[in-house]
This record gives sequence, C-alpha cells and structure tokens, in this order.
Amino acid sequence: MSRISAIGLMSGTSLDGVDVALINTDGSEIGRFGPTGYRAYSDAERALLRQALAAAVHLTARTERSEILTEAEALVTRAHAEAVEAFLKANGVAAADIGVVGFHGQTVLHRPERGVTVQLGDGHELAKRLGIPVAFDFRAADVAAGGEGAPLVPVFHRALAAMIDRPHPVAVINLGGVANVTFIDGDTLVACDTGPGNALIDDFLRLRSGAAVDLDGKAAAAGQVDEAAVNRILAHPYFAKAPPKSLDRNDFRGWVAEQGGLAEKSLEDGAATLTAVTAASLARIIDVLPRRPASWVVAGGGARNPTLMRMLAHRLRSNQVETADAVGWSVDGLEAQAFAYLAVRTMRGLPITFPGTTGAPGPLTGGVIAWP
Repeated sequence: MSRISAIGLMSGTSLDGVDVALINTDGSEIGRFGPTGYRAYSDAERALLRQALAAAVHLTARTERSEILTEAEALVTRAHAEAVEAFLKANGVAAADIGVVGFHGQTVLHRPERGVTVQLGDGHELAKRLGIPVAFDFRAADVAAGGEGAPLVPVFHRALAAMIDRPHPVAVINLGGVANVTFIDGDTLVACDTGPGNALIDDFLRLRSGAAVDLDGKAAAAGQVDEAAVNRILAHPYFAKAPPKSLDRNDFRGWVAEQGGLAEKSLEDGAATLTAVTAASLARIIDVLPRRPASWVVAGGGARNPTLMRMLAHRLRSNQVETADAVGWSVDGLEAQAFAYLAVRTMRGLPITFPGTTGAPGPLTGGVIAWP
C-alpha cells in the first residue's frame, strides 16, 4: 500500500494543550516521522474544560450536550483547527499535501460499563475549516461492541517496537493524565489503563499551590512517601484485575483522597505520595501480564518528571527503563503520532482495537471520516 502523509492531534486528560504530529505511513509500517508541534490551552480554556468534565459526569448518551459542553466542544474544535493551521504554516506544509488528520478530541467521560464514552470535538467542522479529511470518533465502535474503548494506541506501539532493537517482551508506558501500558511479545498484544497518571498529581498541585504541574517533580522529591497510604490505595480491586480494563480521568479521585489522607498532608508529602501511587500502580501490572517485560519505554508528560521516573524504575525493579526520546521516538509527540497512524488505518479499513487491548470481540475497525 502507498504511504500517506497524516497529521495526528491529541488533547489528553492532563488538559495542558493540543499536541500535533506529522508522520508518513501506510497504516502498517511507519515510513518516517515528521515535525511535531503544540498549542497550549490558556488558563481560561483549561477552566472551561474542567467545567466540562464536571458537567459530563451524569451523561447517559454520547450526543447529550449541555450549554457548557456545547461551549467546550466549540473551544476544542477551534483550538485544534488553530493548532493545525499554525503547524502547517510553521513547517511550510500545504494542506493539499496532507491526506488525513486524526482528531481524537477531548475526553470528558469514559464509562464503557455503561456503554458511554464522550470525546468533545466536531470532526465535520474541523474538516470543513481545514479543507482536509478528518478521522475522528475512534472509541465509539469498540464500546458499542462491548469493548473498553481504550487504550487505542497499542497498535501504533507495536509498529514502533518493530523499529527498535530491544529484548522482548517490550512494554510501552504512556504517562498521561491516566497511565496505560502496552505489552508486546511477538504477535501477542495486551494493553490496559494501569491507574492514575499525572492527573491527580496535577490537580493536587493546582489546588494547593496554583501550579499547573509538579515541574520536574521538585515538590515530590522534597516530600516523604506515605507507604501505608500507597498500600491502602492499591488495595482497590481495579489494580488486581487482569486486562483489558480502562479508566475515566476521575475514577480514583475520591478513593485516593480518602485512603491517602491527602487533606492532612503537606504539599510535598502529598505530591510524593501521589507520585508513588502512579509508579506503584504501574508496577502492579506485572502481576497480570502474560510474563514480565524485559524492556520498558516511557512516553507522555510523566516521562519529563525525573522523580516519577526514579520511582518507576525502583518499583519495576528494572534497569531497562528508558524514555521514548532515548530510543528515538518522541516523549511529547507519540500520542499525536498515534492518531495520525490510526487515521490512516481508519481510511483503509484496518482494525484499530483488538481483544487483547480493549476486550473487543475481535479485531475491530473504528473511527468516522469527515470530508471537507
């Protein structure tokens, strides 16, 4: 099959901004990586998205939109359009040279057990504005078939793993707002959300100090981990459950606050304990994988947090823990690249979810194409 130049977009549960990436692929092998870009959300935009998350809690249908959700959806669509337009201009790329844009949208609710997953963003409006076909709504078909609808990136992780010389099994970790892992061992592909990623750490820092993130893990590095609290939190049955399994951004908010005793902790001790929870919950996944991974590659915003990376290597008891940048991938652009790859697979009718990644009944296609 011929290769297509595709742009991928990702706005994750950390609510920091829109990642943009260009890749060249036939939907199977990755031809080459292009440039990446980023469009940050303003404080006011993040506040609106947080309001949308709160408003989405009681949604029972994918198409329900309150006034605040309608406003947030318009913001998401506009921000992604601006991100692509700025990216094309900055890199001297013509819209006519792009075969498809992969548009994940902004997840505000993920409840596959109720048959509902909601990603804000109007793919048809985005295609019209950009003049480029847009693939979007990637999760709905899987959830409708009884799958978890997440994680979606594992098939891209498999393509990436084929490009590096590392001992198998290879585990690829994404440390976004929610953490997830992909286990790759030959033809075996297993994936799931492992637990909290950066979201609870970020929210705790914002509440206590007004900071958006624990920059460089400095607050956590200055604090003491409450190991008893970590153990109480990890007693939640989710962590012992075998894949496939997935999470909403706020699934552990109440549980962690209660079992972790966060209200009584200092900023530094709370950050240290929450960071340890992310690392420890990722390490627990080893117990339910087919076998212990020999190599670990870490992407997502958490890979930029040296305190989290140290804790993770310690909990995994492995010297083979590397960042995506270290193996020639992209820490910051990997998920956006993945949605470019998934967009091409969607255009070509190739499956994007599998029994081992989402619990789908079989390999399933997904996504919707909007034409300009």
